[in-house]
Amino acid sequence: MADPLRIMFHNPVGSAAYDGLFARAIAAHKRPGTEVHVTSLPPADGAFTHIEYRAYEGRVTAGIVRAARAAAREGFDAFVIGCFYDTGLHEAREVSGEMIVTAPCVAACEIAASLANRFGIIVGRRKWVAQMQETVHAYGHGARLSGFYHVELGVTEFQKDHAETERRLIEAGRRAVEEDYAEALVLGCTLEIGFHKALEDRLGVPVIDPSLAALKRAEYAAILKRDCGWVPSRKWSCEAPPEAEMAAIGGFDVNAPFGNRVTVPA
Repeated sequence: MADPLRIMFHNPVGSAAYDGLFARAIAAHKRPGTEVHVTSLPPADGAFTHIEYRAYEGRVTAGIVRAARAAAREGFDAFVIGCFYDTGLHEAREVSGEMIVTAPCVAACEIAASLANRFGIIVGRRKWVAQMQETVHAYGHGARLSGFYHVELGVTEFQKDHAETERRLIEAGRRAVEEDYAEALVLGCTLEIGFHKALEDRLGVPVIDPSLAALKRAEYAAILKRDCGWVPSRKWSCEAPPEAEMAAIGGFDVNAPFGNRVTVPA
């Protein structure tokens, strides 16, 4: 029997409050033979429950890099950064060796582009749009983007009142599909997890949950790595820092990289 694929889904906040939510969704959607570890940052890195602000992203990026290095050393096939900002994606890739690193925005956009010519992104707050738009354009999807549709919910509010969250998401999705002709939708927050099927049933287009998109892209990339030998490049723009230099600088491997871990078995 082949060894299981091993994926780490890293929630880049200093709280374990949502680790169980992600673990349950992952257990329902992962492939047989995939083992997933859901982790979060240590509270000592900051008691973050979200990273909606760039200042918060700046604080947690060092922890994401440390977590990616630790996951690579533990032999994981792939590492997912669980925030739609794709915080620390390029930084983590530099230090991850042959381990795949992906994140929700890049994964969800790739999947949406394979399903439709135009897609819209439903986000929590207007605050997020400028940064996310820069990211989507940087990934080359600007011409496919019908727009961003905000529902004025912060990250921690999506799971508080499911009926109200669903109502707002459906209304935003209706604007995207009926007014701007989006042919697929992407949910632009990892804590919108669990709502995509209700939107698909009401709106009649594919609705991509970014957490599940990142999980499935990680699985797929790990399978390609095993079956085809396609490992990440660490040349040129992806070049890794010299280990000796990182050791001299210090701080890359200090402290415990994870505050909590939930294992979803193969």
